[in-house]
Amino acid sequence: MRRRQFFGIASAAASAGLLAWIGPTKAQSLAGRQFRLIVPFPAGGPTDIVARPLAQILGDVLKATIVIDNRAGAGGSIGAEAVARSAPDGQTLLMGTVGTQAINPALYPKLPYDAVRDFTPISLVAQAPVAIVVHPSQPMSNLADLVALAKRNPGQLNYGSAGAGTPGHLTGEMFKNVAAVDIQHVPYKGSAPAVIDLIGGQIQIMFDPLQSVLSNVQAGKLRALAISSKTRSAALPAVPTIAESGYDGFETTAWWGVFGPAGMPKAVTATLASEIEQIVRSDAFRSRLEPLGVIPSVIGGDAFAKFQQSELTKWGKVVRDAGVRID
Repeated sequence: MRRRQFFGIASAAASAGLLAWIGPTKAQSLAGRQFRLIVPFPAGGPTDIVARPLAQILGDVLKATIVIDNRAGAGGSIGAEAVARSAPDGQTLLMGTVGTQAINPALYPKLPYDAVRDFTPISLVAQAPVAIVVHPSQPMSNLADLVALAKRNPGQLNYGSAGAGTPGHLTGEMFKNVAAVDIQHVPYKGSAPAVIDLIGGQIQIMFDPLQSVLSNVQAGKLRALAISSKTRSAALPAVPTIAESGYDGFETTAWWGVFGPAGMPKAVTATLASEIEQIVRSDAFRSRLEPLGVIPSVIGGDAFAKFQQSELTKWGKVVRDAGVRID
């Protein structure tokens, strides 16, 4: 149902008047072109869910064709490399993620692209906090309970994630350090099997981006103890942040942004950045993402490049401190 709602966003966007902000010069400069937006993960996943409504609206406002190309594999590296090696005409774009553009450079010793040098950053599109969730039967109502239980039972509690090197796993490692607790990581091949085992009692805790666990929290099948963003989520306003729970300054998010190959024409980059900003700020786009726990967020130009650099520094340190490597 949620995917169908997302896929219907183009008509809703048009009826809401989203085309009105396009100036004639911008519309003419890119009208009629065919763009390819490479999503470096499978169809239907979190990155795809952000990319498709963006592509549909952007194609409408530019009067251009934008084709989604799902190229999954190697933690997003296959799709990212494809964009890095594309002609810098601005017609091949990447829905980059915190993984492809900030975590993978530290995680993979032989990454086939440079996350900074090989790309033109265009705009941040959305962010999502990582949620710490447990089964409702667990004797944990908040982070203080979790920490107390972990300290009474060092090495006995297991936490699951969608896989080694994912934002959930690395957020878990960051939390272990700041809380000085010994909990054991259990990597899964995706969020779904980890959630199944958490509900079934095979693991006690899970760290995962909110959109992957939100429906189970809302259904009462899981309990959210905290989220990792700076502010609370509108989707779960009663759930505190990790920072509010006694760990001041703690903040991580999964994020998605649009990148092109290095050397893109400045005029095309500026046009795309301007139109993406308008889309991300629109009620039509926001209303589709926020109910899933995803926060539309826009940062463009030099500020986006600086944001990426800060994320490379932060996540690189976490990867090195945790000793995580994927060959």
